Amino acid sequence: MPLLRSFRLLIVIGTIGGWACGGPSTGPSPVPAGAWGGDHVAMTVADAAAHLELDCAHGDIPGTITVDALGQFDVAGVFVREHGGPIRQDEVPDSHPAKYSGSVASTTIVLTIRLSDSNQTLGPFTLVRGSSGRIVKCL
Repeated sequence: MPLLRSFRLLIVIGTIGGWACGGPSTGPSPVPAGAWGGDHVAMTVADAAAHLELDCAHGDIPGTITVDALGQFDVAGVFVREHGGPIRQDEVPDSHPAKYSGSVASTTIVLTIRLSDSNQTLGPFTLVRGSSGRIVKCL
């Protein structure tokens, strides 16, 4: 009988411990596909990639954006600066490797972009699911 009580106590402690830390942990999960937008940013998430449009820039994330049990993500991608006026045929894009990181909570993403080659940080940006965003492109 004491063994059964100890086992029950361990179950209760394990359950309370899981909820005290924000709920039961879940494994990695993908950011839901669709449009996400906010001030100066719009992101289209697909099953295996994401594309971002920003004021005078754009970015791409190959692969799925996966969040951990706490809703955090950190994925590699590319960030390209744009400029006003026409683009020459022989122009090389101002492309930079980048880390896209942040958190997802319900229908909101808080996103920060860090250019890996210069350590420059852009953001944070707040995106809402279902929003097309508000972007001002270079003229």
